Amino acid sequence: MEKKNILITGGAGFIGSHVVRRFVELYGEYQIFNLDALTYAGNLENLKDIEQAPNYSFVKGDITDAGFVNDLFSQINFDGIIHLAAESHVDRSISDPLSFVRTNVLGTVNLLNASLQSSKANPAFLFYHISTDEVFGSLGQEGLFNESTAYDPNSPYSASKASSDHFVRAYGETYDLRYVISNCSNNYGPNQFPEKLIPLFINNIIKNKPLPVYGDGNYTRDWLYVKDHAEAIDLVFHKGRKGETYNIGGFNEWKNIELTRLLCQLMDKKLGRKEGTSEKLITFVKDRPGHDLRYAIDASKINKELGWKPSVTFEEGLEKTIDWYFENQKWLDQVTSGNYREYYQKQYQEYNS
Repeated sequence: MEKKNILITGGAGFIGSHVVRRFVELYGEYQIFNLDALTYAGNLENLKDIEQAPNYSFVKGDITDAGFVNDLFSQINFDGIIHLAAESHVDRSISDPLSFVRTNVLGTVNLLNASLQSSKANPAFLFYHISTDEVFGSLGQEGLFNESTAYDPNSPYSASKASSDHFVRAYGETYDLRYVISNCSNNYGPNQFPEKLIPLFINNIIKNKPLPVYGDGNYTRDWLYVKDHAEAIDLVFHKGRKGETYNIGGFNEWKNIELTRLLCQLMDKKLGRKEGTSEKLITFVKDRPGHDLRYAIDASKINKELGWKPSVTFEEGLEKTIDWYFENQKWLDQVTSGNYREYYQKQYQEYNS
């Protein structure tokens, strides 16, 4: 039987690497193509354990380059795409919004245009777009985001993702492109680039550096373990209803300051430090512009339709995450020093030698 060709964009990144690994390990009937531009957050070390798998191929390229994307689709007959490639850090979007427009909006449209040809040749072709709960804006103290919540983005990042969501739906309606979308809450877990809160604070606690907490620390987020998210993506890709949206959340709300204190407690225990030592590193800093007060996902639709629910509690997931960073200190040091960039460029050359 001929293998199906599945393109996963952003597969060298945090969430993408977990999705790529899952699909490569579970689906030998697929040829998985990992397309990544290898920007600062893309690291081939994340996939070193599967780089020699016969059903895995790495492709270096930028989705903002329409010519490259069209050439790739003309060379390979893809049966589906799982689109994760994105600029995702809110603070970076505030300082450089245009890069988010280029990658998240223009890059998605380039993929959509190329996918139209694939869908004509293969009516079963599926475009699966991975998005964020931040497109819905901010919640008050009560309520949850569901699939019918109106979009109300408040940062350049969330506005760019909202735009890409709308383009996917528009291509579905206008060109009859088969698609599905999921909007997820905050992910955490192994391999996350340490600009994000949890890996940043783990690293800072190890090195006795300040833990910068925005404002009063009462911003609330719903946290989702990355491997649970990868499982949900698997289910949506294979069993989700076409033209539908699925919200994926951890049923797991934490205020930033409470999360930070829990992390400090767990790290003190891990490091053999006196309880309360790491909490002294907490430093409240000036709030960022457009900071949403609260996100919380109603994930009942994916639970009822596809049977998905998180497999770990936040405390369990956080301990797994801490253990991973301690066991992979070399990875963390490479990333924080920037040396990983030289490493993965060498890796790419080896792949293509």
